[in-house]
Amino acid sequence: SEKKQVQEIIKILSEVKTGNGNRHILAKPNHPLSSLIYEINDIIRSYEDKITDYKQADEANKQLMTSLSHDVRTPLTTLIGYLDAVYKGYTTDIEREQYIKTSRKKAYELKNYIDVLFDWFKLNSNEFSIVPQNIEITELTRNILIDWVPILEEHKIYYSIDIVEQPVVISIDSDSYQRIINNLMQNIIMHSQASFISLSLVKSGKNIQVTISDNGIGMSKENLKHIFSRLYKCDTSRSNKGSGLGLSIAY
Repeated sequence: SEKKQVQEIIKILSEVKTGNGNRHILAKPNHPLSSLIYEINDIIRSYEDKITDYKQADEANKQLMTSLSHDVRTPLTTLIGYLDAVYKGYTTDIEREQYIKTSRKKAYELKNYIDVLFDWFKLNSNEFSIVPQNIEITELTRNILIDWVPILEEHKIYYSIDIVEQPVVISIDSDSYQRIINNLMQNIIMHSQASFISLSLVKSGKNIQVTISDNGIGMSKENLKHIFSRLYKCDTSRSNKGSGLGLSIAY
């Protein structure tokens, strides 16, 4: 009866209210309350999806705070220690030079991490917007890679850069493109253990195709499924090498 059906609806909604979002109301297509029941089920599904998203976001924020504690506080403490030693005169001339060099390296590592962190927050806010403009992509790509050449040489990584010679104008967001290339290059250098990197840019009809590859250690198929997930790290033992945000930003 309709009365019994209404009682069943009230019972299920009470269970949903207490946190059981897996409950749904069954109804035959020709039932007088079918339209109402379908609408209620949609609301329940939407409610459950939002709860799931909230839990995932909460877990991600907890991971981010843990990452911040390690990736910011630890190198900052080391940086302060080196600078204090230099400032208080506890070092020899040779040690002072080495301490300043190490402090500079730590400062740049912190800056890079904070830059990535702010990019990630910006991308996940409602304020972020992509503004495509007509850009000459080949020259832009060369200018990005110029800054990477000394870093590649420092890490003894051979490289091959193959960029189409004729100018190619396409509609892209310049900042986003630079962010993607930089994050991919950074990820290869930090984690791939590669000795060779190849980058090519070719024109394909009205589009361009950018390919970045390396001869590094690669990753398992299981890890490959998650590489664009925020804070995901293929190897948890490498927690001191990166935030796990770079590829999610590139994605």
